[in-house]
Amino acid sequence: MNRTLFGRPLRSLAFDVLVSGVVALLAVAAVVSQPGGVPATLVGCAMAVALLWRRVHPSAVAAVVAGLAMVQVIAGWGPLAYDVGVLIALYSVVKYAERLRDGVLAGIVAAIGVVLAASQTVGNAARWAIAIYFALVTGGVWLAALNVRTRRLYVLSLEERAATLEREREAEARAAVAGERARIARELHDVVAHSMAVMIVQADGARYMLDQDPETARAAVKVVADTGRQALEEMRRLVDVLREPSPAEPPATTESPATAEPPDDAAVTADPEHRRAAVAELPALLDRFRDAGLRVRHTVTGEPAALPPGLDLTVYRVVQEALTNALKHAGVGASVTVTLEHVPDAVVVRVVDDGHGRPPVGPAPSGGHGLVGMRERVGVYDGSLVAGPRLAGGWRVEARLPLPSTPGTEVAAA
Repeated sequence: MNRTLFGRPLRSLAFDVLVSGVVALLAVAAVVSQPGGVPATLVGCAMAVALLWRRVHPSAVAAVVAGLAMVQVIAGWGPLAYDVGVLIALYSVVKYAERLRDGVLAGIVAAIGVVLAASQTVGNAARWAIAIYFALVTGGVWLAALNVRTRRLYVLSLEERAATLEREREAEARAAVAGERARIARELHDVVAHSMAVMIVQADGARYMLDQDPETARAAVKVVADTGRQALEEMRRLVDVLREPSPAEPPATTESPATAEPPDDAAVTADPEHRRAAVAELPALLDRFRDAGLRVRHTVTGEPAALPPGLDLTVYRVVQEALTNALKHAGVGASVTVTLEHVPDAVVVRVVDDGHGRPPVGPAPSGGHGLVGMRERVGVYDGSLVAGPRLAGGWRVEARLPLPSTPGTEVAAA
């Protein structure tokens, strides 16, 4: 953290005080021996004080120092040791002034000062030697300051560009997350609407059969209760998706550069916008990716459990997005293994490619927003997503989605 004093960085202020102190010391040290004596020393000390503001008001400081130097020339004291303050003021105005025009004007004034100082030297040869020496020193200081100014402005432009790109990247990430949440909300809305329709049909049937066949009515009421619990859970997740503020770009996992951007919409396998996909449709999805050029192998381990519609849809979308990334980055001809692992408390989706393919001829299929979309979908169900390159080559995506609790637990939680 940079400390400040009087609104200026402490290190810069300390350096300026040191520079001014050196100039003042040169003026005071020669008070007895230098031409002009005490008045010349006072002029030198005034230059030193003015140099304290050389960063914040470079043009004004250069004008003050030039005026004091002119007093020195008019008094006929000749060049003195503290005149190094003139070079410091020249350097400062070229480096820190808002407009380079001020630095050019200061260079012209310094050139005039060189001529006036040389004219006070006795002897033609000495006069020319002094003029050439002062001109070389002054010109060197001016060019050095110009070079530092150019580098400083270049670094500032790079920092500004980097800040702009960072803001744009964050805005794009927020837009991608918001778009994916809207899509998830639409799909969960379809799930809940389907559950409501089932409940209405079963409730009407139970009312109709209540007196004629109580057992059938009791079974219908049970279906209504189970479906209602499931719909309530899906609605809770839907509200969480819509209510939670959009985060910035998700941290942690390594991902391919292209996955941070929304993929192309020209899909080989993209489903219609409002059609709800499910795990049962995975074979057809894998066949379409095989037609697109991937060598896909599908395995299922464990005892498959009936998944809620929303979770069913999430599994499908995770596989679709992972295969899309494999086709885009591993390329046509890559070998991909899709594994659905059913464990007692979760379903694990694992998609691994070997990375040994060639770029696809046509655009890759898309189901959303790459890893951003997958992370959002998995997060809705309190799951975890791990994605990154493999040591043996290729890419690995693994999502773990916890299974919902039992109906009795859901009612207690509600």
